[in-house]
Amino acid sequence: MDINNSLQNPPSGDKGKAKTCIFIVGPTAVGKTSLAVQTALHFKTEIISADSRQCFKELNIGVAKPSAEELAQVKHHFISSHSIKDEMNAALYEQYALAKIDELFKLHDVVVMVGGTGLYVKTFCQGLDEVPVVDEKIRKKINEEFEWEGLEWLQQEVEKNDPLYYAQSEIKNPHRLLRALEVKLSTGKSIIEFQKQEKKQRAFNIIKIGLELPKEQLHKQINSRVDAMMKAGLLDEVKKLVPYKKFNALQTVGYRELFGHLVGDLELEDAVEIIKINTRQYAKRQMTWFKKDEEVIWCEPDFEKLMNILQELR
Repeated sequence: MDINNSLQNPPSGDKGKAKTCIFIVGPTAVGKTSLAVQTALHFKTEIISADSRQCFKELNIGVAKPSAEELAQVKHHFISSHSIKDEMNAALYEQYALAKIDELFKLHDVVVMVGGTGLYVKTFCQGLDEVPVVDEKIRKKINEEFEWEGLEWLQQEVEKNDPLYYAQSEIKNPHRLLRALEVKLSTGKSIIEFQKQEKKQRAFNIIKIGLELPKEQLHKQINSRVDAMMKAGLLDEVKKLVPYKKFNALQTVGYRELFGHLVGDLELEDAVEIIKINTRQYAKRQMTWFKKDEEVIWCEPDFEKLMNILQELR
């Protein structure tokens, strides 16, 4: 294959659309960042992240941001662009990413996007679903009970009231569980029902490439990454964030477990092992989400194989 030729003729599934977004998705630790950098270098373009945690400048080691070398090689957007004190959600991400890609398409025919936050990917590609109206009294009551009873109570309430959501979504993220429960109790409908509306059409072509590895290999990479994070100073990073531990941005794998260690609930060795377990479970949920998207083309995290796919789509 003449890889250089594809630079002059960027891939496009819809010949009526002159610009193309190559969106690289998949589970954590599969190798998305490295492949996105290679792809962006090939097309001489820039990268927009679709990771709901890497956008926070206070979080570094625990969210596996691109390395300093990778950031120097290719300009990245939505990396360290916000503070944990800022509000950030799928609706705001859609606004940010659409404005940014419109700006970049004035300079490039191809833009690379990469990330594993399924809701951000979906919202960018097809728009945000109708936002259900929530009863503020219900919201207040749920939050008060959660503060008193904790995560296990919240998980049980969601499983009882919205088994549809519980069966297919992230059940260790209290922010999302609270949202699901308040929607169900306010509207009588699962939040999943609000996520099945008509897809918006974008003015550019989107090619979604999903990266996958055999489960054993992915688990090995996850475990190695967690060990590397600890050696790089993740515990010290978490210690500095203790005053903000209740912020939504910190209700996430790698930080939540070490907060537990710092208050004496877990031995450090146990906390690290739980991080590995929770990360593997998170990767499984990511794969479940992306496998439901029939537009994703799957391949191993290999540059030549990705280029072959893009060549076939020309």
